Amino acid sequence: MNTDTGSRSTVLVVEDNDAVSSSIRYNLERDGYNCLLAADGPRALELARRERPSLVLLDVMLPGIDGMEVCRRIRAESNVPIIMLTARVDEVDRVVGLEVGADDYVTKPFAMRELMARVKAALRRSGMRPDSETGHIAPVRIGNLQIDPARREVTKDDVRVPLKPKEYELLWFFVRNPGRVFSREQLLERVWGYDFAGGSRTVDVHVRWLREKIEDDPANPRYLRTSRGAGYLFEGAARYD
Repeated sequence: MNTDTGSRSTVLVVEDNDAVSSSIRYNLERDGYNCLLAADGPRALELARRERPSLVLLDVMLPGIDGMEVCRRIRAESNVPIIMLTARVDEVDRVVGLEVGADDYVTKPFAMRELMARVKAALRRSGMRPDSETGHIAPVRIGNLQIDPARREVTKDDVRVPLKPKEYELLWFFVRNPGRVFSREQLLERVWGYDFAGGSRTVDVHVRWLREKIEDDPANPRYLRTSRGAGYLFEGAARYD
């Protein structure tokens, strides 16, 4: 059961420090979100499965099951945005977190204003805005594709397409902006975010992966087209169920 009420998206905060989790909860609720709290790994997995939150803020160091494993298990079942929280500064930890499925990574101590901005950006990229009028975003049909933004799930010919988090976010961005050409630099800024350190090659790789999963003939794409010398665009009329 999703606990969203009215226009409010739900954020699951997984943090064993009561002072930190209380502060995050206060700021989330002040900004108009519902908030769920878990202080250990098993409880986090239980709430993630039962409540289907819109976003997860996940501490790395947790009792029971550590945050990396919690992230891995959630990602195996859902494409919900996950932002990792950690006191570690080792770049290896950041890389491992992203590899197991995290969408973003915030190092403690962090400014609450920055964390709230990252929450908002992650929800915006996933299509789950806290200011939605109904709290429900209808599935979108385009040809033989269906995108369900509430579940972050994509099906092709009624068969679920397993997408990595950034593959889904890239597709959802294109679907919301059909017929517009975006350069690689624009896509990096809009989908990966202002602080992403990767190059434009990242965009090409993700576009190739997406085509392999959603196109009948990836070499002659129907949806995700190349505008030579300019970038990429998405073609297809969307129908909302």
